[in-house]
Amino acid sequence: MSRSATKQMKQRSAGKPDIELGKRIRLRRVEQRISQTELGDKLGVSFQQVQKYEKGINRVGAARLQQIANALDVPVTFFYDGDNKAREIESLLLLDSVSSLRLLRAYSKIKNQTALRQLVSFMESIGSNED
Repeated sequence: MSRSATKQMKQRSAGKPDIELGKRIRLRRVEQRISQTELGDKLGVSFQQVQKYEKGINRVGAARLQQIANALDVPVTFFYDGDNKAREIESLLLLDSVSSLRLLRAYSKIKNQTALRQLVSFMESIGSNED
């Protein structure tokens, strides 16, 4: 067997855990309002490489994950389940769009309880009409 074939067999392709890790990286990056280019600059890689990490196309090694955690100002454990924040992170992963995060930020600034209830009712009615 050739060296390249052996190397290809030894390399593990990206899988579900890599995709989940990428989602968490993206979540934190967007939450911090950092572009892919800015994160790439902090890591010394291109924005395309950051995209590949976030989509789970390329695996993130331990040293790179530590760099990402430092750049995004979180402990490495942020990217994994097992702590009290796991449920919070899972629910935030459902907000996998910039619009969702913007909406959540705006919602959290509303202090008037009546307005909050009306807004939720309004959003629920729009959502039910989409079905």
